[in-house]
Amino acid sequence: MSMKYLVLQSPILDTQLREQIAAIAEADQVIQVRNHVVRFNGFNESLLEDIRHWCQQHKVDMAVLDELRSLNDIKILAMDMDSTLINIECIDEIAGCAGRKDQVAEITEATMRGEIKDFKESLIKRVALLEGTSAKCLQTIYDDILHLNPGAETLIETAHKHGITTLLVSGGFTFFTSRLKERLDLDYAYANQLEVLDGKLSGRVLGDILDGDAKANYLETLMEQLGATPEQCIAIGDGSNDLPMMSKVNYSVAYMAKPKVQEEARFSINHNGLDAVLNFFDN
Repeated sequence: MSMKYLVLQSPILDTQLREQIAAIAEADQVIQVRNHVVRFNGFNESLLEDIRHWCQQHKVDMAVLDELRSLNDIKILAMDMDSTLINIECIDEIAGCAGRKDQVAEITEATMRGEIKDFKESLIKRVALLEGTSAKCLQTIYDDILHLNPGAETLIETAHKHGITTLLVSGGFTFFTSRLKERLDLDYAYANQLEVLDGKLSGRVLGDILDGDAKANYLETLMEQLGATPEQCIAIGDGSNDLPMMSKVNYSVAYMAKPKVQEEARFSINHNGLDAVLNFFDN
């Protein structure tokens, strides 16, 4: 049986906790990857449920790896935007300018949790509620409210250093993705375009709506162009419309995600920044 690897990460993972979990896991070899990150090269796989329970109890993110690949092997890093790369759901904040934040946020949450199945219908309904909002509101949100999630810049800078192609695919809006593409030097960025008439949002989206299937299609097209296998791709998301994209890759990562997404993703990050993904690889 081939050896498996266990990566454990948490801001509170001190020496005492490391020794405790190494004993529980019956770790073969303990590697201190960096501060608050430890890797077991070999462990007792029959104890996986005990390990998982301990990690949940101590707020530690765990990842089980079948192999330890180099980041140099990875060709694509695909990311969702809202609540993944950035800290907000942009549509909810725009709705805040229109005085309808609660109404829109409720639909957004239900959609992301997978309770509302049709993303296109959900987006059309939410965007309609933005009608008449000043388009200036978008720049205010970008300047004052939108922040990158912890570890985002480190993740993307490291990806660039290793020649990894970066793809941002969002069910949100081009106003924000285009600015983030430029700011972070991303290779590709796709999203929905809000119609603006006389300086105000019309309540409509221009062109085809980018939903979960479209995210998967953009990723698949890029994989074909670059000759990338699923084992050479990372996809990070938080909502149910990210699942079609995440299903295409070996490194599917649920970041601070809805329960349904955490269940279906191969990895989950709940207690660390986005750069925690880098520790799944032998750098």
